[in-house]
Amino acid sequence: MTIEQQRLEDPTWRQWGPYVSDRQWGTVREDYSSNGDAWNYTTHDMARSYTYRWGEEGIAGISDDKQQLCLALALWNEKDPILKERYFGLTNSEGNHGEDVKELYYYIDNTPTHSYQRMLYKYPQAAYPYQWLVDENRQRTRLEPEFELLDTGIFDEDRYFDVFVEYAKAGPKDILMNVTVHNRGPEAATLHLLPTLWFRNTWIFGDDSDGVPNYRPSLIWQPNGTVSVEDSDLGRYVLHADGKPDWLFCENETNMVRLYNTHSGSRYPKDGINDYVVQGADTVNPAHTGTKAAAHYTLTINAGSSVTVRLRLEAPGTMVADLVAPFADFDHILGQRKAEADAFYAHIHPKEATADEKLVQRQAFAGMLWSKQYYYYDVSRWLAGDQGVESQHHPPPPPERLQGRNHTWLQLINAGVISMPDKWEYPWYAAWDWAFHCVTLSVIDPGFAKQQLMMLTNEWFMHPNGQLPAYEWNFSDVNPPVQAWAAWRIYHLELERKPPGEEDRTFLRGIFHKLMLNFTWWVNRKDEAGNNIFEGGFLGLDNIGVFDRNTVFPDNSHLEQADGTSWMAMYALNMMRIALELARHDQVYDEMATKFFDHFLYIAGAITSIGQDHMGLWDEDDGFFYDQLRMSDGSVQRMRVRTLVGLIPMFAVEVLDDALMKATPAFLQRMIWFQSHRPDLYNQVSRYTEKGVDEKRLLSLLRGFRLKSLLTKMLDENEFLSPHGIRAVSKVYRDHPYEFTLDNTTFRLTYTPAESDSGMFGGNSNWRGPVWMPTNYLIIESLTRFYDYFGDNFTVEYPVGSGLQVTLKDVARGLTNRLIGLFTADASGNRPTFGQHPKYQDPYFRDYVLFYEYFDGDNGRGVGASHQTGWTGLVAELITRKYGSLK
Repeated sequence: MTIEQQRLEDPTWRQWGPYVSDRQWGTVREDYSSNGDAWNYTTHDMARSYTYRWGEEGIAGISDDKQQLCLALALWNEKDPILKERYFGLTNSEGNHGEDVKELYYYIDNTPTHSYQRMLYKYPQAAYPYQWLVDENRQRTRLEPEFELLDTGIFDEDRYFDVFVEYAKAGPKDILMNVTVHNRGPEAATLHLLPTLWFRNTWIFGDDSDGVPNYRPSLIWQPNGTVSVEDSDLGRYVLHADGKPDWLFCENETNMVRLYNTHSGSRYPKDGINDYVVQGADTVNPAHTGTKAAAHYTLTINAGSSVTVRLRLEAPGTMVADLVAPFADFDHILGQRKAEADAFYAHIHPKEATADEKLVQRQAFAGMLWSKQYYYYDVSRWLAGDQGVESQHHPPPPPERLQGRNHTWLQLINAGVISMPDKWEYPWYAAWDWAFHCVTLSVIDPGFAKQQLMMLTNEWFMHPNGQLPAYEWNFSDVNPPVQAWAAWRIYHLELERKPPGEEDRTFLRGIFHKLMLNFTWWVNRKDEAGNNIFEGGFLGLDNIGVFDRNTVFPDNSHLEQADGTSWMAMYALNMMRIALELARHDQVYDEMATKFFDHFLYIAGAITSIGQDHMGLWDEDDGFFYDQLRMSDGSVQRMRVRTLVGLIPMFAVEVLDDALMKATPAFLQRMIWFQSHRPDLYNQVSRYTEKGVDEKRLLSLLRGFRLKSLLTKMLDENEFLSPHGIRAVSKVYRDHPYEFTLDNTTFRLTYTPAESDSGMFGGNSNWRGPVWMPTNYLIIESLTRFYDYFGDNFTVEYPVGSGLQVTLKDVARGLTNRLIGLFTADASGNRPTFGQHPKYQDPYFRDYVLFYEYFDGDNGRGVGASHQTGWTGLVAELITRKYGSLK
């Protein structure tokens, strides 16, 4: 075991980490409006002056695991109107394609215990173009590209600072902060660097459900040049700063004068350091005490040169010797932790992987680890407001809120470290994103991955009726139920690395019982007609359909979804497989496996061609699955539009080996019973009684001919297959848009490879063709499972029209290479995800990778949230798979 792997056994090493959000302003939690307009209730302009109720934000921020004490970076180039304390971006209404961070920062390295972390922020030397970015993007239409920070020319002639921030732990409570600033420009330039330490404000709100007491803590400057940290719960810490910075102190409390024109607040409020540095105002405490403090360094850096600033935050008594010389061993410890991180990832990387693939994989893991965040949200308290403090800091919540957003989720109290999709654009979890995160994180930290998946299903998250919370903007919305798949995948990945007898069946059993409740909710609430055809609604696909899939029509017509029904078939098979594994040691689960097998067959029958009207979701003429609109009179209108929705039935596939069948004879008898007693159902699915390679049995919605029919379209470069993966919508709709008329209204869908051209659902939604990493990952996994059954005897043409017949494993390998190729450099040194901006070929840019939300279906350019390493981080697992199961 590497040293970092050994640390994973000690939970104290996880107490400190990158748990500070990139953005707290504009979130639902900080919204106390009557109309739910979170983006405009707490704005970026307010953020420097406003005391947050539910969390904190910062640049390169770290904190303890309750986010009581935070450490982050602030900067000023002497030209900006404000300190750069937080990342700037556009709100949903300001961007021509929705919200978008307008900064350049990169997560370069991190370890699971955060013993070593490194990131880069690129800070312009000219005044940051805040208003220009807003004005230019606001006037652009959805048919035009977004106006990015690089487009302003502010990085021309390399007039910017590269600010590298490193953290290393000498011990669990001894944190080293190393900031190195490079002047990339042609002339000397001045930078004000302000490493900032502050407490999350808990003292004005009273006792809280996150377990943090409401005693007022303090930061106090000491004559020896240190700052002592005094907190009754967290304990005592000391912050050391190398050199002789100016120490500036204020309170993490709202500037009541600036925001509300009242003088009832603190004399030295939250933005006091900002106003002192930028304006020379008398707004820092001369007594050198407060709840927010910054070490102010004024650095003049020559062209092409760099300067380093060092700080150390430690809890006295945790070291063998007192830190009378805190920086004597600083560089040694920093180098040691970096070397240990190298050793850890050398153990993780496939030995055959190229140097560039290893770079991509390591930065993907880093992005996922940097995206951990302390997340606090008590819905009941949020709805009611904080009695007694409103007049000072927050107005009383309006009565409309009691029947507004998330009002049925009164049991939800979230307070802990969570793997977030993107800490700026998505500083809140989404149920299905989270499952994908856990799968990738299990490669480097299986304990954390399992803990995260269990957290989502505990009583503080799951609704009493069994529903899982979808995402902060609407917990009652519906994401695809992939948690059982993730649980089995994590368990299986761990099996590959552990010797027999060390299986974590406790985890598998615990998650199974929680997901039983959720499965029942799906059956009762999303199949209200009881016909095993599921509605679902949004389902995380950002309304890939012709109209908003959450639409409730006045006459009670509703959409029967091929993907919603297929997700449930997949869910049933995943639960069946978990039950079969548990049944090896407890026969009670044999009956549970049978229950989910039955569910799968009835769903399979409904999705294909049986039922009262013999109108399943499979179209025999087109050889494709389609959604259908069931009218109020019971008639059906089929939505014959080829999208990713019709490929999702491939995900419902499971391969059972003969040894497992012999270990569960009652289950095997039930399978045989269905063949003889319900041939109508048996004939709709794969012939699971017919053994394939190595005596294996196949359970799938697709028999061989249906699988080939779907793949004929999926592997056609004129339809779904792009150079960079599988598109979300067939390319045929670029020149031949799909139209659907209902009640004299015509809905239209066209293929758009990247940004949305529709405002139907808002923001960055309404994808009409991009490549989407999580569904591509599931396609690859499904093809691999089909190959496990069929072996080399089943071939398809890939790409269609090439005349080349290949196995399904070859197809999976080809798609894997296309997805990895989004991030690796091509023959000209360009990474497709960067797009065509020449600056990305710059040596100071080209090896820092961004993991976007999704990708242009034609050229692979990254689109949407630029740091959504959460599910796009799946590329790290694909690199491992490329040299393992797909080799």
